[in-house]
Amino acid sequence: MDIEKVEKVVKKKRAKFPEKLIQEIAEAAERHDLDDKELDELVKEIKRAYIRSEVESGEAVGTVAAQSVGEPGTQMTMRTFHYAGVAELNVTLGLPRLIEIVDARKKISTPTMAIYFDEDHAADEEFVRTIANRIGKITFNDILKDFNVNYASMNMSVEIDEEQVKEKRLDYDEVLAKIEKAFKSVEINNNLLSFEPKITDPKHAIRELRLLADKVRDLQISGIKNIGKVVIRKEGQEWVIHTEGSNLGAVLKMDGVDRVRTTTNDIHEVEKVLGIEAARNSIIHEAQTTMEEQGLTVDVRHIMLVADMMTADGIVKSIGRHGISGEKASVLARASFEETGKHLLRASIRGEVDHLTGIIENIIIGQPIPLGTGSVGVIMKEK
Repeated sequence: MDIEKVEKVVKKKRAKFPEKLIQEIAEAAERHDLDDKELDELVKEIKRAYIRSEVESGEAVGTVAAQSVGEPGTQMTMRTFHYAGVAELNVTLGLPRLIEIVDARKKISTPTMAIYFDEDHAADEEFVRTIANRIGKITFNDILKDFNVNYASMNMSVEIDEEQVKEKRLDYDEVLAKIEKAFKSVEINNNLLSFEPKITDPKHAIRELRLLADKVRDLQISGIKNIGKVVIRKEGQEWVIHTEGSNLGAVLKMDGVDRVRTTTNDIHEVEKVLGIEAARNSIIHEAQTTMEEQGLTVDVRHIMLVADMMTADGIVKSIGRHGISGEKASVLARASFEETGKHLLRASIRGEVDHLTGIIENIIIGQPIPLGTGSVGVIMKEK
């Protein structure tokens, strides 16, 4: 059924529906082959349900949302979780994760990514493993067969394990080029390398040799900034990479990566790469997933309200004295939350005026609050 016909019926019934709902009505009408009378009845019933589910004006939605998220939050456990039986990756869950989300932490404790691949590459294990080795951190130490520090002749000899280089799907010449670039004093003979430290003070010669040994071992051969370990798992028919650490911008530029499904749990990174709307969706998704993982169900509207408040100004703000609560227009509301003296002193220096439009400030001075019956003012006109 065409949408225009449904729109006409909706207009006739004086209903204000969002576009998506109108689309769903049109699809349902087509699916069940409804005639005009039945469509009329359907729109009438939907209008009744829609009005019933709307929030009444004057309802304290913030308080209800705070209760709805806060109450099940008391049932949450404090734990980190080993990723699906893989000991290498940890993910913060439960209450610490929820606090991290609403605090809008810049540095989260366990950033992680789930990297998916497009149709052509999702089932290609060899391709996925090659990409995984380009993403994950590989140091020189991971591809060594032999490592000798000779204190008598004050040098080091290193043997590269060619099998490991093949297994990690690295280019042998590229590896050598990186080593040459990092250490000017290296001598290369096939897969045998020798290093000599630049000794400025003979008294500290051994220390300098040891420092060089550590530097050689820790030289990063491959990998993307901020990403450590990677774990490759088969989910259904496709291969997926889970990482420890996160760098969304760099990963999305790689060929074969599915740019739609690849995600990170770092909300600030989502905001930086994809924008504020994506960050809002990320907050909703992360909060809901954290709740569901603990077996708690919270209506998504409450979480959406929290996410909207956090992102309304175009940047991700925390809920607390450094974010939303600390920036309220009312002086008394700010003072009642935290740092009372500081807020009152600043307000008196600036000569701020409190217009008493909110709830908290009216409770403080003992007036009826602008909520429910208090949100209506009754005026009597004398004849």
